[in-house]
This record gives sequence, structure tokens and C-alpha cells, in this order.
Amino acid sequence: MIKITLPDGSIREFASGVTPMEVAKNISEGFARNVISASFNGTTIETETPLTTDGNLILYTWNDAEGKKAFWHSTSHVMAQALEELYPGIKLTLGPAIANGFYYDVDFEDQKISEADFKKIEDRVLEISRGKHEFKMRPVSKADALEMYKDNVYKTELISNLEDGTITFCDHSTFTDLCRGGHIPNTGIIKAMKVMSVAGAYWRGDEKNKQLTRVYGTSFPKQKDLTEYLELLEEAKRRDHRKLGKELELFAFSQKVGQGLPLWLPKGAALRERLEQFLKRAQKKAGYEQVVSPHIGQKDLYVTSGHYAKYGADSFQPIHTPAEGEEFLLKPMNCPHHCEIYNVRPWSYKDLPKRYAEFGTVYRYEQSGELHGLTRVRGFTQDDAHIFCTPEQLDEEFKKVIDLVLYVFGSLGFENFIAQISLRDQENREKYIGTDENWEKAENAIINAARDKGLNTVVEYGEAAFYGPKLDFMVKDALGRQWQLGTIQVDYNLPERFDLTYKGADNELHRPVMIHRAPFGSMERFIAILLEHTAGNFPLWLMPEQAIILSLSEKYEKYAKKVLDLLENHEIRALIDNRNETIGKKIRDAEIQKTPFMLIVGEEEEKNNTISIRRHGQEGKGNITVSIDEFVRIVNEEINKTLKVFTV
Repeated sequence: MIKITLPDGSIREFASGVTPMEVAKNISEGFARNVISASFNGTTIETETPLTTDGNLILYTWNDAEGKKAFWHSTSHVMAQALEELYPGIKLTLGPAIANGFYYDVDFEDQKISEADFKKIEDRVLEISRGKHEFKMRPVSKADALEMYKDNVYKTELISNLEDGTITFCDHSTFTDLCRGGHIPNTGIIKAMKVMSVAGAYWRGDEKNKQLTRVYGTSFPKQKDLTEYLELLEEAKRRDHRKLGKELELFAFSQKVGQGLPLWLPKGAALRERLEQFLKRAQKKAGYEQVVSPHIGQKDLYVTSGHYAKYGADSFQPIHTPAEGEEFLLKPMNCPHHCEIYNVRPWSYKDLPKRYAEFGTVYRYEQSGELHGLTRVRGFTQDDAHIFCTPEQLDEEFKKVIDLVLYVFGSLGFENFIAQISLRDQENREKYIGTDENWEKAENAIINAARDKGLNTVVEYGEAAFYGPKLDFMVKDALGRQWQLGTIQVDYNLPERFDLTYKGADNELHRPVMIHRAPFGSMERFIAILLEHTAGNFPLWLMPEQAIILSLSEKYEKYAKKVLDLLENHEIRALIDNRNETIGKKIRDAEIQKTPFMLIVGEEEEKNNTISIRRHGQEGKGNITVSIDEFVRIVNEEINKTLKVFTV
């Protein structure tokens, strides 16, 4: 008998040779019908793999990330079979699962594939799938594997780098592929499939190698799921921050200025300013002090911090001055500068914590192919702050930062998130600086604070910064996509590298602990995600214009100006559309600009000292007529519901 430990900690005994599917049926027949993949002692296996030793078993369904991975990888095998049948003589290479689907890299040689071919590929994939062919793994000797693929230079290269005794093939239907494993039970589970696109891709990602054709696809266990996914993609296109940023006149890019360097237009600059002031007010309550550091620093500053060793080769190159040997770098991080601000004078334990905050612009050289709107740029502004505290203050300070991050999310409508505890790689420690002792203290501080605050957490190894572990906030937007927004890091290392000290109660010098934190992360990326999350319908307190006044004719422009003055007195952002256009055209344009309130004024409104309100996106629901004072109350009430009050 062997003992199988399940994720809930329960242990069940089975005869040696039991399969994951049999274990699933032992738990529940209904549950077993949904199981499509499994892992045993951390290794992905098939649901029919015999288990012969004690171990930990996890059973996956479509609702699990690992289940989806197996589903999509299995579909890539079926698509590869369809491609071989439809395009005889092609050479297959690799077909992994990726986020939201899979791809297969193929050498089509002289044959062509285009969007016009997608339908026949999809039809053949589904035809094969209906055969309910089982995916079966089998070991193969290196010699036999090389013989099998003697006419395929790509597979031969892969096999040559494998050890004899570790090579496996996966069979289904009439198709065989070199594969490590991780499949669903049979092809019949695949009910819907779509070829998404084709693109060029160099073999092994090396531009010196031959360019292959990468065929992207996705698949689902129900047609309804595919339909919903495609609708979601269309909605994502409508919400694309690059499209909305242009329509709402928030930002632009210029080839003359340079790739990845956004230009903020007046409305976008005002939006940024409101976000900055929002956070600055909260930071002031929390005891932060604003500082300002330059956009460049001497190379030695970043050598000391360790940033040059880690990023120097892949960043903007040094700036040389007329003085021989003098080199400066564009600032890639604010933290080294803040360390030097702390070092300006000696500190006592009675002075700590010191909390320095800065909206500091930094520069990092991203490859042109990696740039993407505001989410991946070369120059961006971080809402950076660094807290220097005693080890005894660390827990309380870290928790206060968590409160600040939650305040930011709550005021901006980000309610669906998890906190990712990002720790060192468990094996490769070479990419990190500092002692194991300091790392363990920092990691434990984050784990304990997240637990005490009751956060929903996951642990990810290998995701820590090179100088310390992090608590990263992973937010789901309105489309269900996950983004990393907001980060808090504990750092024992930079205080050592910069020789930061304070005098303790024992009259001896001690090292402070450093907390790095940025609730927004970068202003550029945060605004991009907020744009797509809200589709440009920002919270009312953040909107560039909260209201637009539309007069029915020139006769009422004087009254429109009176309304504008009264609203401005109450700090409501509004403007007048006095163009020589029809009221219908003005309303349509205001809708495109996503202005929350359209205030229509005419003869009745002027006579009664009122305004007629039309809300954005509520066509056909009719207007309501209210006094200006009542409108002010409506606006303030809505703002107060969303803009939380930060308390310390």
C-alpha cells in the first residue's frame, strides 16, 4: 500500500499502481469527471500515470491554472497533427501552453499559411478531437528518437541535448510528438478551438537562426467559453489605453522625442497631478516628507547600490562630461538617492522612522520590441518612498504601508486583488545581494505582516528584487486580467552598502532597516491600467472634466457662464461647449469624451435658475431638472462615496 497526501492535508491509502484518476473517483465520481490533469510530488503527470510511492498528489480541473496549461498544451498537439495533415512536409518544433492559449512553431518551408486558412485548421482540430483519442506517454531511447526525427533538424537538436533514459513521446490518434508530458485524458474534452494569429519567430529566439511561423491558438471545454473569451478580447480592444488615451487627449508619443517616452497633454497632465495630490495628502497624514532628487547621478552611486552590476549593461549608457573620467547615468532607481539624503546628517533612534517620498522620474532602456503604450516605457515616474526605521519598528511600519496601499485601491475601484509574497529563488542565490540571515529576517517580516493584516496571499519564489523580498499586489481588472500594482519591499542590504546608521539607546551605532514602497508603481503604467479597468470612466473625483454645460442656443450663453462660475466656486470642474453645433452633436461629443454630467440650459432653466442633467452612458433614461445647489450636492455625495478618507 502507498500513502497519498491530498492538498487539504488528508492522507489516503491505495494499492501501488493506483492512478490519479482512480484517486479522484475515490474522492467523488462527480469531481473525477472534471479532473483533467495532475501533479505528483511537484511533477506534472498524466491522470493515468501509475503511482508507486508515497507522495503529494494535486488533481487539477479546468478551473485551475495547471489544468488550463495541460488543456492548452494538449490542444497544441492536436493542432500540430492537423497542420501536418493539411500541409504535408512541414517540420514541427515546439508547442507550449502560454497565457490564454498555446502556440506551435512550424517550418512551413515553401508553403504559406494565412488567415484564410484558419477555418480549415479549426475544423480539422475539432474533427480529430471528436475521436476522443487518449494521450499516452511512452519512453523512447535516444537512438530511436533520433531515428524517428532524422529528417527534422529542430527535433534532432532538441533530442541531442537530452540524456538517454529521459526521452518520452506522446501518442494520440495517428500522431506522435516529442514531449515531457502534462496532458488531458483524451481529445474529446476539447469542444471549441480557434486559431488566433500567425507571426514570425526565430528558432530558439535567436535571430541568427531560421525564421519559423508561430501559429497561435486557444481552446475551451465549451463553445460558450470560447464565445465569451472572444467577446472579452473585443472589449479589451475597445478599452485599449492607447486608443482611449488618444480619444480622451491624455498622452501622445513622438518619434522625434523617442520611443517609450510619453508626452503628457494638458488633460493627462491634470489627471496625473490629481493622482499625485491625492497620494501626497495621504502621505502627509502618514508622516512622509517630500524630497526631490536629480534625474542623473554619478556612476559610482549606482555601483555602490548594486544597480549598475545588475542592470548597467542593459540600461542607458553613461553620460561623459568634459572632465576626464567623470561619468553620470540617467537615474534608474530613486532609492540610492534617498539613501544619500538619509546620510546627510546623523540620526538617533528617537528620530526614526524617517519617511522620504518622491514622485521621481527614472529611465530604463527597454528593447524597442518590448515597448507597449504606457505599460512598458523608457522614462516613467514612480510614486516612490523609502522608510528608514529600527528593526523594532519594521512590523508596524510595514503594516502602515499596507493600509496606504489598500486606501489607494479602494478609492480607485480596484477591489479584486491578492497579495503576492515574492521571495528568493530557492536554488539560485547568485542573483541576490546580502547575507542569508538578513534575507530570512526580511522574508519573515513580510510573511508575518501580511498574515496579521489578513491579506489573501500567494507565495512566489524567484520573484524578489535583487536586494530584498517584496509584497506585490496583484490586481484583477474589469476584464479579469491580472496586473501587478503596488509593491512593498524590505531591505537590509542597501543600508549596509551605503553605511547608513543611527545611534541606539545603548549609544552605539546600528543599521536601520529600509522599506521601499510604491502604491501606484509607476504613474504611466498605473494610469494605463486604470484607463482599461474603467474604460476611461474614471471615478468622478478624478475626471478631467466633471461636467460640460450645453446651451440650447446663443441666447443662453450668459446663463451658462453663470452656471460655470457657480460650479467653479464649489470646485467642480466644468466647461462650456459654445460651439455653433446642434445640441445632439454636442451630446455625442461629450459622450465620446466620457464627461460624467451634461448640463443642458435653455429658456426654462434660465427662468427657474435650474439645470437639466444628462448622465454619461444613460441614453434614453431621460434628463432630470434640479437646482444648481442640488447638483453640487449630487456631485459631492458621489465623490464622498468613492474617495475614501485616509486615517492613520
